[in-house]
Amino acid sequence: MTKILIADDNALIRGGLLRLLQTHDDWEVCGEARDGQEAVEKSRELIPDVVVLDFLMPGLNGIEAAKRISGIRPEIPILLWTMYLSTELCQTAKDAGIKGVLAKGNVGDLFDGLETVLSGGTFFTPFHS
Repeated sequence: MTKILIADDNALIRGGLLRLLQTHDDWEVCGEARDGQEAVEKSRELIPDVVVLDFLMPGLNGIEAAKRISGIRPEIPILLWTMYLSTELCQTAKDAGIKGVLAKGNVGDLFDGLETVLSGGTFFTPFHS
């Protein structure tokens, strides 16, 4: 079973993401985080196979949380998902070691993105600026 940690400050979005991910037979959501600091703590504690991080969260944003998670668990791939997708954010995410960036509006790409980063690839969703 692939363990997924999801981090988003919006409880409705976390719940929707949880329900969506539970439809995949080989995946389980091992934990949820409400902010970047909690995502870092739960990554250390739960050792997920992948982390899905929102970009804008209170305290640590997704980029800063990803840097800290990579510092303690460099083997865990991170997929950043955001409503604020831009070329600059994708580059910042790559520089932070994030393996994929996905627009929240492209939920249909979520499974592909997760499967890609879990298999060692990168997934930077196309978008129109």
